[in-house]
Amino acid sequence: MVLSLLCAALRAQEPEREPSLEEKCEMETDRLQALLELEDWQAFYVDSILKHDYKAMQDEFDRFQKEKVSSYNIYQGVQDKWMEKIDAAFCKLFTPEQWEAYLKQGAARQQKAREKRRAKAARQL
Repeated sequence: MVLSLLCAALRAQEPEREPSLEEKCEMETDRLQALLELEDWQAFYVDSILKHDYKAMQDEFDRFQKEKVSSYNIYQGVQDKWMEKIDAAFCKLFTPEQWEAYLKQGAARQQKAREKRRAKAARQL
């Protein structure tokens, strides 16, 4: 009894494991499938797009990290580039109604923030 309580207490103190990239993609696919009422074939493509693009984005982050790049703006630019690619792919994949719902759910706000960062970077050149 005491041993099982000790084990339970130790497990409770362990930090939560960060979901893998694949798990994050699956969770986002599930969220979008429920939110946008995606067909199964659409969910398959959403999952494929996310897995490919998130992996490519992570590879770029890793390359910059190995090169000891420390500028937040560079990392933000990489993320913005890949999120734009994801949005462009989703725009082609979703119906007009699904695209509107996707934008209303927060994507439009994120697109606007990316555009502001792009305009600010252009002014600084």
